[in-house]
Amino acid sequence: MKFFTTLLLVWGFGLFSVYAQVPTKEKELDDFVDEFFMEDELINDLIKSLSKYQFLYISTTYNSDTYFSGRDIGIDQYNVSPQITYVNSSGLFASLSGNYYSDFVPNWDVTTVTVGYGNNFGKKKLFKYYASYSKYLYANDSNAIYSNTLNAGLGIRNKNRTLGTQLSGAFLFGEDESFQITSNSYASFNLLKTKKSSLKLKPQISISAGKQTIDLARINFIGGEIVTEYIRNETFNLINTQLSIPLQYNVNSFDFEVGYTINFPHPIGEESNLTSTSFFSVSLAYMIGL
Repeated sequence: MKFFTTLLLVWGFGLFSVYAQVPTKEKELDDFVDEFFMEDELINDLIKSLSKYQFLYISTTYNSDTYFSGRDIGIDQYNVSPQITYVNSSGLFASLSGNYYSDFVPNWDVTTVTVGYGNNFGKKKLFKYYASYSKYLYANDSNAIYSNTLNAGLGIRNKNRTLGTQLSGAFLFGEDESFQITSNSYASFNLLKTKKSSLKLKPQISISAGKQTIDLARINFIGGEIVTEYIRNETFNLINTQLSIPLQYNVNSFDFEVGYTINFPHPIGEESNLTSTSFFSVSLAYMIGL
């Protein structure tokens, strides 16, 4: 159960809504941080046009299938993740998000509250950094091994915003502790651009690794009796590689995305015969200037 919960949290620290599945901890690294720092067209246009700003970003994402760290847990279900985020020009942001699973009981699994700070730096503002804290409020207390996360990340992009990469780390804590490292890299291709709209193809690859605690059973003979001894090993492993191909359309204050994602999970411990998994996503978002 502990290993499953760890995978659940690690899986959540992926890409923003349409790029990965919903966060339990993530999307996280929280969903909005990834959206904001991986060059969203709508938000970037606002930032370029205003020296001071604040806005709300409201989004909902539907994923056709649910996998944890890229792994199939034998439950065929979709999931939905609504989110609302506040951002201002000082670099502060805060978000409230949740996860709904079609076949879990209860369906609403976790509510995530995140606060953080991030900004550009460097002569040409090609570098970005951020730090955030997330609190997870579970509907089922048995999933609450990790109820808090501290996140930090550093990103870089080229001048034309067509290529970028981000390296992030997360420290999970609560009843137990763990940590994860994730790298996200993307390319952006303009298919259509007008004064009020744009259409982009943004393929993206994410690689995640983290500390895992694995219980191993060893059988010994003591006094002629069979005794099972359990040994706990902590290892740092590659967890999952994820390739996402989202198509993003922006018009006025709306974002609309459709995407296809493939997971290539890496075996951990005694796992074997893991197969690749995939799912389709649809995301709708709206930005409200304040």
